Amino acid sequence: MSADRPARIGYVLKMYPRFSETFIVSEILAREAAGEEIVIFSLRPPSDARFHPELARVQAPVLQVGRSASPRRLWEVWGAAMSEPELAGGMSAQLHELVGAGADDAEQALAVAMLAREHGVTHLHAHFASMATTVARLAALVTDLPFSFTAHAKDIFHRDVEDEDLARKLRDADHAITISEYNRQHLGARFGAEETARLELVRNGLELERFPFRDHTALGTVPQLLGVGRLVEKKGFDQLIDTVHALRGEGREVRADIVGDGPLREQLAAQIRELGLEEQVRLLGPRTQEEVRVLLEQADLFVAPFVIGADGNADGLPTVLLEAMATGIPCVAAEVTAVGEVIIDGRTGWLVPSGDTPALVAAVREALDPATDRRARTAAARELVEAQYDSRGQAATLHALAERSAHRTIPTQPLEVIAPATPAAPATSAAPAQPLAPAGSPSAALPFTPAGRTLP
Repeated sequence: MSADRPARIGYVLKMYPRFSETFIVSEILAREAAGEEIVIFSLRPPSDARFHPELARVQAPVLQVGRSASPRRLWEVWGAAMSEPELAGGMSAQLHELVGAGADDAEQALAVAMLAREHGVTHLHAHFASMATTVARLAALVTDLPFSFTAHAKDIFHRDVEDEDLARKLRDADHAITISEYNRQHLGARFGAEETARLELVRNGLELERFPFRDHTALGTVPQLLGVGRLVEKKGFDQLIDTVHALRGEGREVRADIVGDGPLREQLAAQIRELGLEEQVRLLGPRTQEEVRVLLEQADLFVAPFVIGADGNADGLPTVLLEAMATGIPCVAAEVTAVGEVIIDGRTGWLVPSGDTPALVAAVREALDPATDRRARTAAARELVEAQYDSRGQAATLHALAERSAHRTIPTQPLEVIAPATPAAPATSAAPAQPLAPAGSPSAALPFTPAGRTLP
């Protein structure tokens, strides 16, 4: 990296902030804490008025990249980009890519390209291998910047994912990242060694000081179960409700809170009514990360009955499961994708076959048995999270990848994940609060136009 061009990472995100994507905020905070400069490109405006308090700590300017359905607007943006000599050559060289892209993608890619030049971005990184990576890839081709992306779950498992498109992204990226060994093996088997030669494993990270370990081994008079996630098929919350009903039928009273919102809310509410569980099961709606942390402290057991949806969609490795493990709450989870990498049956929790309600009932029953050694499993779970999911280690690995990209030296062997030098220490003072768009930043008035520039 030249001294006159310091590293600045441009995050290309479909929507920022997004209430359910706390892992992206944690990643950005960790990279900023390590000294990296970040710029955020949001391709869609936020659709939810609720925000996690942690957003106030993010220093990066947020540039809202506007879009329109108007073909005329595309040509206006095209003309503005062509007027910049640094971009005109790249646009001409990549004309076939831009013409072949959808109008929205091309328009936003050119907008990101102009903004990236304006803000001195040296590397583009997208989360999810779908639309955000499509835009990042096109912008990178036009600007000749390196780009990378992180593949998670729906973006690789959903039945609508096009293999040709994903293979092209893997091939063109300076490097690609995925969050679990399961994903890495899945993509390797699906696309082969050549296409995945630059695929790296970088696990999602937690700010562990925000999730102190507590002893949850003493059960409440009526044990409290907790499930957290969007109310969608892949979360399997109908099975959690069935589990409460089955235990009640055995004479074992438990209560369950389900945190989240989504299209299945009415269906789950109807199931609760039909089973007569209005006093036992509550649908709490969405909660902030801090509110979830408090609920984790109060719960006796975290239950994650994941399933694979009819559309092939499945969870990758939900952050809230890692948060539960970090705080010391015993965890029961169904095995899909990478869940077995953290919930090791008999060691860090209880792992059951996906979709097997009787097995889920049996695991919850055992976990709530006073004779069960819950302490050993929760201690092992915390140890695993500290070793593999500390956000400081994640940030160090991402920085090393970006540095390697800057020097254009890409080895054939995957980069070793860098562990933090010391265990996470308790927080001493919070970072100074910053507004979502820092004062004086060019993000406030951005349909996509950089400050000081008027596009046609």
